[in-house]
Amino acid sequence: MDQNVGFPKFPMHYRGLLLLTGIYTASWSALYRMIGPELLQWLSLGASKEFDLPYSYFGGFGILLGLVIFVSAFYPVSWVWLILAGITGKLITATWFVLGFIPELDWNKRTIFHLVFNELIWLIPLILIFLRSLQVKSYLKEIEEKS
Repeated sequence: MDQNVGFPKFPMHYRGLLLLTGIYTASWSALYRMIGPELLQWLSLGASKEFDLPYSYFGGFGILLGLVIFVSAFYPVSWVWLILAGITGKLITATWFVLGFIPELDWNKRTIFHLVFNELIWLIPLILIFLRSLQVKSYLKEIEEKS
């Protein structure tokens, strides 16, 4: 009989999702840093006004957040706190976008797309991966204590 039946495994595709989430977050955030005014015009459906928004800071924070999530993929069980930092950062960027950018840009299909597909949808895999990391970490700690 197999002794590892109850062992919670951390599948490789979870690492891939962490890598993908990190790259995706950093890439979108780099757009804010590099072409912020043009991106804001696009998000506002071409509104003919100047936006005085902190897009550069938003992009910088997002790049840092993407790197944190990306790095967490290398040791997701040991560095569980990095995954938690990624979840917290995604919540911060979503809140920042809603409270700081939406009043100027208004709700439209592009701002909703950005909020849902670039900020909120990534919370689902991040939370699932975080919970699995905690399971594996606690199991390994339990095995270590028994030894």
